[in-house]
Amino acid sequence: MTNKWLVIASISIILFITAMFKGLSGNTSHVEVKPTKVDPNPTLSTWVVDWQWKSGMDDLRSISSGLTSVQVFAAYFDETDHLYFTDQINEVLPVLFDTLKGIVSTGVDLTLVNDRLNQNGTGVQKDPDLITRLMATDKSRSKHIDEIVDTLTKYDFSGVEIDYEKIKDSDWRNVCEFYSELYQRLDAMDKTLRIVLESRMPIEKLSLPKGPTYVMMAYNLYGTHSGPGPKADLAFITQLAARMDRLPGENIIAISAGGFDWVDQGKVTALTEKRASQLSLKSVNPPKRDAASGSMYFDYIDDDLVKHTVWYADDVTLSQWMSTLRQSGYPKIAIWRLGELGEDTLEQLNRWVQ
Repeated sequence: MTNKWLVIASISIILFITAMFKGLSGNTSHVEVKPTKVDPNPTLSTWVVDWQWKSGMDDLRSISSGLTSVQVFAAYFDETDHLYFTDQINEVLPVLFDTLKGIVSTGVDLTLVNDRLNQNGTGVQKDPDLITRLMATDKSRSKHIDEIVDTLTKYDFSGVEIDYEKIKDSDWRNVCEFYSELYQRLDAMDKTLRIVLESRMPIEKLSLPKGPTYVMMAYNLYGTHSGPGPKADLAFITQLAARMDRLPGENIIAISAGGFDWVDQGKVTALTEKRASQLSLKSVNPPKRDAASGSMYFDYIDDDLVKHTVWYADDVTLSQWMSTLRQSGYPKIAIWRLGELGEDTLEQLNRWVQ
């Protein structure tokens, strides 16, 4: 009798387990499986600027094999709200295109910035009123887009980058319409569109269109608008990456080389990496590295016995920022900007896409 009951008990357990697994398998259709975020391939883009194009071209030749695209910071606006090219950029364009000839992965984009240059030598940087006028109506936007397309055709750029800053809250609806309309025109021509975003832009509230590539400026945490400090720190970069996750597409985060020089109760001057490194030789005490940002900082006394404070990013700083971006899901980066970068920085950038 004992063996009989053992057999019956064993069969009952088997039947119970079988029924349990059938019940689980029958409910699998109700289990939500979240898709895994695809890690895009690393890319590297950078800017060549008209006011420092010769040293910028030297840097470009050192890292051209590691670049995915180059942006030419070139097009401003004149007094009549039309696109304007400086003499320097007209000089650099043939050299730039010749340097990049044969590099298949590299495209050359034209960057438009809302700086207005007047004939008398005056001007306005990041003019918000200019944006208001350009975006005011369907007709004004269409006229602006036509001029952009004509310029692309004339110079044979592969795409456009829009770097319009200090945009008024009241203009954002029209600006987003402009982004969408411009993207459609360029896409039909097989041209690309990049949109540069300031960190202060209310991207969570904007209806930014799908299609363009968005480039977030992960710098200017400290600068001409503030007292001494790093251009960015690791927390700032991480926060911006999280905000960018809300936008459509595989986007880019830009970090900045170089730094700034603050004079006690005086002006603030932008510095390239090489210039900052040279000034560090005059440091009152050995330069230090800030743990929160990875940036270098030091004080020095100039020839007039005035104290200066310098913060800047070197290759170690950029390495930390780039690593943070990769960990945040952003291996697509941009570097502001070429011109007097250190040798170690150039080598590091050249390895990024390899």
